[in-house]
Amino acid sequence: MAHDHNHHHHHHHNFEDASIGKLWISIALNLIITLAQFVGGILSNSLALLSDAVHNLNDTASLGISLVARKISKKGANQRKTFGCKRAEIIGAFINLITLVIVALFLVKEGFERFFDPQEIDGYTMFYVAIVGLLGNVITAALLFKDSKENLNMKSAYIHILSDAFSSVGVIIGGWLIIQYQWYIVDTILTIFIGAYILWHSYHMLRETIDILMESKPSGLNLDELTSSLKSIDEVCGIHHLHVWRLDESQVLLECHVVIEKEDVMNMEEVKSAIKKLLHDKYEITHSTLEFEFEPCSAHHHELAHSH
Repeated sequence: MAHDHNHHHHHHHNFEDASIGKLWISIALNLIITLAQFVGGILSNSLALLSDAVHNLNDTASLGISLVARKISKKGANQRKTFGCKRAEIIGAFINLITLVIVALFLVKEGFERFFDPQEIDGYTMFYVAIVGLLGNVITAALLFKDSKENLNMKSAYIHILSDAFSSVGVIIGGWLIIQYQWYIVDTILTIFIGAYILWHSYHMLRETIDILMESKPSGLNLDELTSSLKSIDEVCGIHHLHVWRLDESQVLLECHVVIEKEDVMNMEEVKSAIKKLLHDKYEITHSTLEFEFEPCSAHHHELAHSH
């Protein structure tokens, strides 16, 4: 069993190191794109290009946060942080998403203001700079694709980049329409769309992040079903004070009180093993704290336990 665990750990480290390398490349690429878009946006007077630049800058920051969070979350547990720094990535994602929401709201406001005061835009600069942006986004997205499947933090970075690629496509089309038909209003519409898109995405990811930070139970888990599964184990009379929460996006923790008959005290270890096996196999809960008792503890005891 120990050997198996080590093997898994080794694989995990390779994944970590590879993803850190990819994050560095992605950060460099994104900084270059952001600079190009800022300069291009100012020269061409395109708000959509500027909003894309802001979006990209935020992505660069998000990749930076992901990188720092990765490094921090690799630190082991210690006397002060007995669970280690697993939540660093979740906090990173949280900070990131909040900044993204603020930026998006600002862009939408600017877009609406331009709506009533359209300005002339250099479509050529807008068009070519957006193509450069799209290329950079596609390369970065390809780099992060694999890791995004295994990790919420990398997924948030990947989705940022993907949404950037989409907004770059929009800006390319907008630039073309401005070159062909001088439809300056397209720039405003694009800005509002990019802003709204960022808001929609951020909302869903913020909810998941806050759920983990608030120690909510995993969304797919039904507590009643879990309780009846545990009660179906031989010699388990009752289950109460059941708490299930997520430490980070992959690790689920559980604690509960298990009631057994007094005469079954000799079989307590077997019962405990059966419970742990069920939790592991059926619910993928690897860390559980079980308290055994011979009668349900009274309400008074419950309060005491919680005030400690």
